[in-house]
Amino acid sequence: MKKVLFVCTGNTCRSIMAEGLFNSVVAKEDEAMRQFKAYSAGISAFDGACASDNAYSVLKSWGIDISYHKSKRVTQQDVDSAFLILTMTREHKRALLQLFPEAEDKVYTLKEFAYDDCESMNNMSIDITDPYGMNEEVYRKCAIEIRQAIYKVLEKLKLKYSGQ
Repeated sequence: MKKVLFVCTGNTCRSIMAEGLFNSVVAKEDEAMRQFKAYSAGISAFDGACASDNAYSVLKSWGIDISYHKSKRVTQQDVDSAFLILTMTREHKRALLQLFPEAEDKVYTLKEFAYDDCESMNNMSIDITDPYGMNEEVYRKCAIEIRQAIYKVLEKLKLKYSGQ
């Protein structure tokens, strides 16, 4: 099993949505792609919080259940066991590398890994904006942005691991 770790601030919005979206898509892929499993954690998370209501609601409307989720702070074990670590922002990446400099070769922002260059991003921000405290529509837009990047990540992983 190759662990893909998604990291944000509190592990109640963006990173858990990324975890749920990634695992949902991978579950429908061929056996070679099902070797990947997503997990999530937060740089400043309080252990044990549920996913935000709006994150839960948006993903549920897409048939993805994240009701099991309890937030957790990123640990050395998380970093060591991860095959790939994708952060939601450049600041998350910077903070993570300050805490775990040995992980430099496997830490990227989600969009940095997903898109080869800034041109292919169509003027999008390199960061996934935090929807915390906003309405459900803001969460939906955030989830769509994450989902688009995850599809690109999976295309890259397929090329490398499925031979497709």
